[in-house]
Amino acid sequence: MAELVGLVQRLEVAVGRLEAMSSSGGGGGPAAASGAVSVYVVAYDNLISGPVAQYTALSQKIGGDVQKHAELMKQAFSYQRQLLVTASSSQKPSDSVLTSLLAPMSKVIQEVQSFREKNRSSPVFNHLSAVSESVPALGWVAMAPKPGPYVKEMQDAAMFYTNRVLKDYKEKDKMHVEWVSTYVSIWTELQAYIKQHHTTGLSWSKTGPVASGGAPSGGAPAPPPPGPPPPPMNLDKSSSGDSGAASHNALFASINKGADITKGLKHVSDDQKTHKNPTLKVQGGPLPSGPKPFAARPTAAASPARTLPPVLELDGKKWKVENQEGAHGLVISDTELKQVVYAFKCNNSTLQVKGKINSIILDNCKKLGLVFDDVVGIVEVINCKDVKVQVMGKVPTISINKTDGCHVYLNKDSLSCEIISAKSSEMNVLVPNKDGEYTEIPVPEQFKTVWDGSKLVTTATEIAG
Repeated sequence: MAELVGLVQRLEVAVGRLEAMSSSGGGGGPAAASGAVSVYVVAYDNLISGPVAQYTALSQKIGGDVQKHAELMKQAFSYQRQLLVTASSSQKPSDSVLTSLLAPMSKVIQEVQSFREKNRSSPVFNHLSAVSESVPALGWVAMAPKPGPYVKEMQDAAMFYTNRVLKDYKEKDKMHVEWVSTYVSIWTELQAYIKQHHTTGLSWSKTGPVASGGAPSGGAPAPPPPGPPPPPMNLDKSSSGDSGAASHNALFASINKGADITKGLKHVSDDQKTHKNPTLKVQGGPLPSGPKPFAARPTAAASPARTLPPVLELDGKKWKVENQEGAHGLVISDTELKQVVYAFKCNNSTLQVKGKINSIILDNCKKLGLVFDDVVGIVEVINCKDVKVQVMGKVPTISINKTDGCHVYLNKDSLSCEIISAKSSEMNVLVPNKDGEYTEIPVPEQFKTVWDGSKLVTTATEIAG
């Protein structure tokens, strides 16, 4: 099945080339005049018929949300190819026209990211997150002068989730492992493609006509450019028509008075000062003239924020705890070893998980307190702020990622726990001492890296103060 889908993808690319050749007559430039497709468009077609087609085929075999996500990605690459065809036969347009050319691809990128947000409870959420975090890499066409490093940065952003897919399926389903390898190869090959054809930015034709974006369907044409600026003021002419020399002489004569320049000023008594006579502020008299403050632009009434209902339910093997506000008595007690807990957008609340469970995830939570007995897998804290996690039993690993403020309370049975952190701050681990009291130890946030002659060596730094 995968081979068949890959064949279809290659046929679609071939048809695209033929269409470009047939429609490029009169497009300007040697390539367009001869009906040939640009070299870098052909190279991009190889990217689409290679790793992109393989990723699409594997996504179809996995099915479900992964397949739907891949269809959106296929559209995004198709729109980018259209832009490359335009750039190969046209000169670079103005920024406003370039924005309209990028609009279709930008819209699909937003749809890819929105799909992930709408399917947070999906069993393949890590797959969706890996794609959603890295799809902005397609914006390299608007990046200069280093589009390649930008793609690498977006590829690295997906690594957290691709590693989780590998961890979850390494021993269960090799197809998902292959899916990760194929998807990552898309961005690796795209970097090589950019390095060869667009090192400092998207290469536009030097001889063709200036690209035209046209008005969006159903919309008005782009507004005309602003008119020329007004002529500069003639400072040499006074309002009374005197010569500039006379005005300058009068100005310098005033300055040359030195301290005597203040003799012409009128004395203001205390009863005329508003800060010493507050009644002047409410008498309604004329106020001193001066520039008026900027008036706030009239805006439409802000629509009230949508409040989602709180959720605490078991959905298959997943305990979903969502949208809890000020709930300080949340308890999950009827647990099984195969179950997981996923807490999302829970604020100013406390959650207790009793019994032994597979894993716990806190996502986008603020001021949440978590107390649990035993976890055989991992406890993950992602995109949270000011959360507290207390271990009553055992847990092998606690992961803290993109979080500001996290206190982890360990007990004597969980002192061997591994704590992994990334892009986080204000992390503290509290360990019990002999008296039963807790000793608070900060997790390092600053590191020093040196080259020892064969490899990089990184150590945590301690700042006294």
